[in-house]
Amino acid sequence: MAFQFMPGATAVGITYNNGVLLASERRISYGNFVVNKNTKKTFTVTDHVGAACAGMVADMQVLIRQVSALSKIRKLETRRDVQPNSIAKLMSVIMFERRYFPLLTQVIVGGITNKPEIYTLDPLGSVLPDKYAAVGTGAEMALGVLDADYSDQLDEEKATSIALRSIKSSIQRDSASGDGIDLLIINKEGKKELSHTA
Repeated sequence: MAFQFMPGATAVGITYNNGVLLASERRISYGNFVVNKNTKKTFTVTDHVGAACAGMVADMQVLIRQVSALSKIRKLETRRDVQPNSIAKLMSVIMFERRYFPLLTQVIVGGITNKPEIYTLDPLGSVLPDKYAAVGTGAEMALGVLDADYSDQLDEEKATSIALRSIKSSIQRDSASGDGIDLLIINKEGKKELSHTA
C-alpha cells in the first residue's frame, strides 16, 4: 500500500557533436495529486558531468549529494577530473547497495571527456550506455520523438530543439509530467542551465 502512488516524471538525455544535453520537466505528482509545480530534476554533479532524474526526487537529491561529495574526494586524491563513466559506476554501486530498500529513482548521467557520453541507471543500479535516453512515466512518448529525430551529426541548437519537443510530447500525454522544462547543457567550454515554459 505504501507504493500505491509512485511519482511520475519525464527526463531525457541527448549526446550531440560537442557535448550532452539533459532535460526534465518540473512537476511532482503522486497519483492524481500535484504536489509541486516547480521542482528542479536536473543536477550538476561535477564541472563536466550532470544528471537528470525521474521518480522520487528526495532519493535523487540524496544520491546526487553523496556522489558529488565522493567525486570531489576522488578528484583531490587523483588530481584529475572524474570521468562520466566513473560517476555512473559510482551511482550504480550506491544504488545496488540499497537494493533491498531501493532509491526509487531512474537516472540519466551525462558528461564529456574526449567525447560526449550518456548512461541510464535503474533503481537497482544497472548501467546502460547510449547516445540518447529517456526515463520516467513519459519516457515512451519522449522516445518516440528521440527515435525519429536523433542523428549522430546534431549540433547544440538541434539537440535542444529535439529535447524540448520530446519533453513537450510527454507532457501532452502523461498527466504526471508538466509545468515547464529545465535544460542542463554540458560541453568542453563548460555548462549552462536554461528554462522553458511548456
